[in-house]
Amino acid sequence: MNTSSEAPSRLISLDTMRGFTIAAMIMVNFPGSEEYVFPTLRHTKWNGLTFTDLIAPTFLFIVGVSIAFAYTKRLQENSPKTDLYKKIVIRSLKILSVGMFLNMIPYFDFSDLRYTGTLHRIAIVFLCCAVLFLNTTWKQQAVAGAVILVLYWLAMTLIPTPGVGAVVLEPGINLAAWIDQQYLPGKMWQGNWDPEGILSTFPSIVSGITGMLAGRLLLSKITPNEKVNYLMATGLSVTALGYFWGLIFPVNENLWTSSFVLVTSGFASMFLGALYFIVDILSKKGWTKMGIVFGANAITAYVLADVLALVFYISSFGDKTLNQHFVDGLINTGFEPRLASWLYALLFVAINFIPAWVLYKKRIFIKL
Repeated sequence: MNTSSEAPSRLISLDTMRGFTIAAMIMVNFPGSEEYVFPTLRHTKWNGLTFTDLIAPTFLFIVGVSIAFAYTKRLQENSPKTDLYKKIVIRSLKILSVGMFLNMIPYFDFSDLRYTGTLHRIAIVFLCCAVLFLNTTWKQQAVAGAVILVLYWLAMTLIPTPGVGAVVLEPGINLAAWIDQQYLPGKMWQGNWDPEGILSTFPSIVSGITGMLAGRLLLSKITPNEKVNYLMATGLSVTALGYFWGLIFPVNENLWTSSFVLVTSGFASMFLGALYFIVDILSKKGWTKMGIVFGANAITAYVLADVLALVFYISSFGDKTLNQHFVDGLINTGFEPRLASWLYALLFVAINFIPAWVLYKKRIFIKL
């Protein structure tokens, strides 16, 4: 067992976590049939938490951890911050541009364009967290995160929704939705509200901050076992705090509530702690290959899934699309419809693994 107090420059557990998170994202985004999906593989309609709801905040947490690993060394080397800012802004714009491209395919209808999405939020969180990391200590980052969560909670629960005259936290009728209706350009995901809207982006930044704090811990001089203990204990405590906060400010992904940030960041911390113990301390790495391959080109794999979906979900072959042929065929042979839909989702993940594997074997790592 490794007992060195020096943190490795690259964690296999973090790469594995990133890759499995992307694989899970592809799986839930592309069921065989939208009509047949297991409840936990859907987003909650409003308050509550499913497996699917954990995926996006876990990825933002990973973004935060990666920022700590990427920029700690540069700060130690006294790299010019001007150069770092330039790279951060360029990378954010690249991710944002790819997000806009995915929103436009396949029809490129600019009159019906959505300006928000998963990659858009990742770009904003990366930009804000990276700049914050370069200019603050971990204590200041923790304070900033806490202040954002408290202010968001107070704003959402004390400021009456304009036009309603009372505090409301219902779909399309809340302060965040009102702000989006007034100031968010383009199409909104749910007509009159958007889960990646303006106001809810602020607490999503805290999901990245919690990852930066975890990354700072992993880079500290304490022993690996102590790092695991801190990740697990802190994760459990933060999750519990989020649960109790949720009794007065419900856990809600669509609003990205403060309680949602704590519950999901706590889960992500425990997930990383478990992987770090199994993979990096016990060196049980044989099962991590899929995660490492997807993780090596995480955003590329995510984008490729949307592109391949044009063939596997949109293009017709005969009177049906490929996913409809597959799901209907399994149902006709006796498979439970939701199981048939899930199996196709897993097949689609496997299909996306092929180009990711080719890129990995050729040592091609596309960094947006």
